[in-house]
Amino acid sequence: MADPEKQDGASAESSERELATEPQGKKKSESQASDEGPEKGTRYSAAEIHENVLVAAEEELERPFSELAMSGLASGLLIGFSFLATALAESLLPPKLHALGAAIGYPLGFVFVVMARHQLFTENTLEPVIPLLEHRSAKALRKVLRLWAIVLPANLIGALLCGLVVARTELLEPSVRASLFSVAERSMSGGFLLVFYKGIWAGWLVALMAWLVASTRESLAQIALVWLTVAPIGALGFKHSIVGAVEGFFSVFTQRMSLGGMLGSFEIPSLLGNVLGGVVLVALVNHGQVGESKKSEAEKESGG
Repeated sequence: MADPEKQDGASAESSERELATEPQGKKKSESQASDEGPEKGTRYSAAEIHENVLVAAEEELERPFSELAMSGLASGLLIGFSFLATALAESLLPPKLHALGAAIGYPLGFVFVVMARHQLFTENTLEPVIPLLEHRSAKALRKVLRLWAIVLPANLIGALLCGLVVARTELLEPSVRASLFSVAERSMSGGFLLVFYKGIWAGWLVALMAWLVASTRESLAQIALVWLTVAPIGALGFKHSIVGAVEGFFSVFTQRMSLGGMLGSFEIPSLLGNVLGGVVLVALVNHGQVGESKKSEAEKESGG
């Protein structure tokens, strides 16, 4: 019979050899995982949330074109569930409760996108902007512009495909389909200036969503934060450029609106508003509340 002590020793030796040959990247990730969580108290500080956003964004900025494009395409497709869920809720509720139905249904597509870690352009008015504000270099700016130039067209292609399928197929029951028309018509209304103004508020809320999601590791908490930040967009009629693109393309393919009219009166002003709201009201503000302290800390470390 084998000596148990020798067996234990051999097992320990084998484990040590496995650890020694384990890829360094894996060791690092496990070490980082053990250090996750707030440094003090029960909640992440603003500086820790900033760092969470910064690290994740820097990784996304380095991703290959094909990965970003496919991720952006997936977002454009999935975000269409916000349109569908809003129409479903409105088909089941009396008119006076339509705002409540929008608050319940509208966040669904965002939950899918965020939890699947897909690239949504309006989230990118915060995440890649943080590294740009941190480094303030031409190289960082080029990376942000590259990301936007890949993700935005991919989002719009996904939105176009979703709008086309919903418009040209008998996907939904007639009662829900009737609600699609009213939801899309309401979304496309307002004119350039009003859409731009309402787009600022939607961009603010979606970028805030991205910031708050980085404040917790719990999936249920992240879903709740997505719902809470996105619900006002649907309930209050703010203008989101990618969800609205699905609604706009649906209107185009059902011949309720021309492509030029959709782009000029909705897509362009909502995009501009979303970018302004996300960059100024979330990225600049939240970087500003921690930027100086991080700079001072870095100077102390370099001086030491």
